[in-house]
Amino acid sequence: MVYLLYNLLLLISAIFLVPYYLLRGLRYGKSRRGIRERLGYYSPQQLSLLRSKKTVWIHAVSVGETRAAMPLIKQIRLKYPDLQILVSNVTETGHAIAMEDKDIDLCLFFPFDFSWAVRKALHMVHPELIIIVETEIWPNFTRQAHQLNIPLVLVNGRISDRSFPRYRFVRFLLRPILDRFSAFCMQSQTDAERIMALGAPDGRVENTGNLKFDHDLKEVTAIQVQERKKQYILPDQSAIFVAGSTHDSEEKYLLEAYKKIADQIERDLILVIIPRHPERKREVQFLLKESGFKYRLRSTLSPGDPLLAPGEVLVVDTLGEVLDLYSVADLIFVGGSLVPVGGHNLLEAALMSKPVLFGPHVHNFKEISAKLIRAGAGVKVANPSELVRQSIIMFNDPARCRAMGEAGRSLIAENAGTTERTMRHISKVLQ
Repeated sequence: MVYLLYNLLLLISAIFLVPYYLLRGLRYGKSRRGIRERLGYYSPQQLSLLRSKKTVWIHAVSVGETRAAMPLIKQIRLKYPDLQILVSNVTETGHAIAMEDKDIDLCLFFPFDFSWAVRKALHMVHPELIIIVETEIWPNFTRQAHQLNIPLVLVNGRISDRSFPRYRFVRFLLRPILDRFSAFCMQSQTDAERIMALGAPDGRVENTGNLKFDHDLKEVTAIQVQERKKQYILPDQSAIFVAGSTHDSEEKYLLEAYKKIADQIERDLILVIIPRHPERKREVQFLLKESGFKYRLRSTLSPGDPLLAPGEVLVVDTLGEVLDLYSVADLIFVGGSLVPVGGHNLLEAALMSKPVLFGPHVHNFKEISAKLIRAGAGVKVANPSELVRQSIIMFNDPARCRAMGEAGRSLIAENAGTTERTMRHISKVLQ
């Protein structure tokens, strides 16, 4: 009866979902393919690849989850070279990031959770194992996987402060769904306790840590930084302020801050804005024009273009360049935190040995933000005024910025090992 009601609600929501994903897909030039895959239909080439080898299916909803899964994907590739790796996403941006990873054999859009669509998809793929990243738990998908005897493992599991009360309200419905998972690899002890409170069997739950700590600590040389600055037409002597994963309203705060900071620091300043969703570039362009700023789009840059001048803004409307841009920054602000979104990956700045600022809304990264603050690698600002004040202090104190960057890098090294702990659960299921 519960599943009948759930499927009825899904059917009603499809009236809005299908047009929504068609419109989103049109922005990326892949609407027909995206909708087809979301309904469990695959091309002959995709089917041929799916039938050629045994498969591990990893589902990562968007950009953050896809990037978090990359160390794990790399380890699965190394340990099980005969298995092919399929990654599914819900968002086009997550899909684009997955397409760039050479360890992934096939990238698909995740099917809508209609019984017939997930049944069709699972019959076509029939993986040896399904790995869900974070908390993408779909009732019909898990039910159909269980009926086909396909094991499920949750990795990098997280139950946020905001979602936990909602989940508790329907835990009588969640309990049978969670019972179908072979293992729950959770980001923290709090997350482990919360998933058990929702009905996950405690013998299958472990606090394995956060996969985001397990990205390779690659050394970026001074020569590489110079080359990247040339690539992005950034002046070598200017201070570079990179704002990553920004959302609606944050760009307005950042532009106001840009003017104030530039007036009170010793070096020339350039602002780089990386909207979380590149399709928002028109909205950001309109704001820049309205505010009287000169700007350039990353997609229009060519070798030989004149360098950006102090007061100009570089708007990054491409994907997959966040770490390269962070590597040339003097200071990084991570968006989704001055507005109540919940924040984005704060560790990417630490990975590049850079100091990081973030706003008060970091409930999606509660533990990581606390660790960064304790380590002296990051600073939380309460509001746009505090962002200006802290930025001025840090731009005028390069030694402190270097020390913060080193502290962030040490923090990542100290917390590594999640992939290894997670792999123990995956290997147990596969064997």
